[in-house]
Amino acid sequence: MAGIHRSDIEAALQWWRTREAPAAGWAPQDAVAQLSALLALLDQHQEVECDEASMPAPFHGPWLAWYDSLPDTPCIAICSTSQGDALCKGCGRTFAEVQHWPEMSPADKRATWRRITAEGTAWRFNRYAERAQERAAQAPLNPPTSAA
Repeated sequence: MAGIHRSDIEAALQWWRTREAPAAGWAPQDAVAQLSALLALLDQHQEVECDEASMPAPFHGPWLAWYDSLPDTPCIAICSTSQGDALCKGCGRTFAEVQHWPEMSPADKRATWRRITAEGTAWRFNRYAERAQERAAQAPLNPPTSAA
């Protein structure tokens, strides 16, 4: 199981800092305090990731609320893995990642998102960037986590 990367915790913290209303049962000030404490623990232990499976609820809850606000899948509906490619030209995921996406944990999905964003070679980042933005704008605020 993948760990939750520090960059995602920092992004969640920034998201919570801009919130005025509670989300997923968390008050913004409480979520900011928990995520800040989590970052301090990572600093103290000189870690860049924390284990999703063993993360205490006071840390995991605010991160998960942020995660639920993101598009669930990098898919832009141009799948070349169905044509036999090992790596999808549209979204940048491997065939296995596309096939197992519905069963992947939030941290595993975010690890995939970090990898394809860092690589930046998928069509979602160049040729069809506007299509990816349109799909993200049309996505519900809390997309189902089982979408492929």
